[in-house]
Amino acid sequence: MENKTPQPQSTETTHFGFQTVAEHEKATKVAEVFHSVAQRYDVMNDLMSGGLHRIWKSFTIGRAAVRPGMKILDIAGGTGDLSKAFARKVGPSGQVWLTDINSSMLGVGRDRLLDKGIVTPVAVCDAEYLPFPDGYFDRVSVAFGLRNMTHKDQALAEMYRVLKPGGKLLVLEFSQIAKPLAPAYDWYSFNILPKIGKIVAQDEDSYRYLAESIRMHPDQETLAQMMRDVGLERVQYFNLTAGICALHEGIRLD
Repeated sequence: MENKTPQPQSTETTHFGFQTVAEHEKATKVAEVFHSVAQRYDVMNDLMSGGLHRIWKSFTIGRAAVRPGMKILDIAGGTGDLSKAFARKVGPSGQVWLTDINSSMLGVGRDRLLDKGIVTPVAVCDAEYLPFPDGYFDRVSVAFGLRNMTHKDQALAEMYRVLKPGGKLLVLEFSQIAKPLAPAYDWYSFNILPKIGKIVAQDEDSYRYLAESIRMHPDQETLAQMMRDVGLERVQYFNLTAGICALHEGIRLD
């Protein structure tokens, strides 16, 4: 398969949570976060969201409308929740690629799938330089991964590129909560969440970063426009749990 080569390091800066860092440093810092939390990631997701992440993912799987024989790309697939569901839907005639830039997360996901008797292609890859040919996939998904990418516009353009005409991109991500709930949500995110991370995952700093990264992520309308800008059409989004999370989707028509 094609492999796009990353460009030379940029001198530009970007955000890592509330910090400003050199662009070429962000991927390394994000990798450190997920290497640290990989083994406790699923437990922490249940604790942080009260199990709601399972409902959000179930909604995403339903909206994907995956059918037997389809080819699916799960970007930043981590511990494999979406890949597991997609693999069961595409059946033996289909194909699901579980990918992540973080080898620790990917290792956990691969093992979980194997434990369920699911054998599917697994690859470490950067969403900004996807090693797949144009128009290869019927569906591309990214759940809780886009906000950690340095160049979100470039990653979205790559997702568009590898979609077949008529294919759908699904982006599930933390988003902007309804304003009346924002003060309570902020208090929980910055006071309680890091403490849970310290107790359960022995990592307070990583969960403080995760809370900060949500605030730096584009809001619902901005992300929808970013998807349109790379060529996706029929873009729409669904606010889940008052906007704590949102599912964006768009279609490649040409």
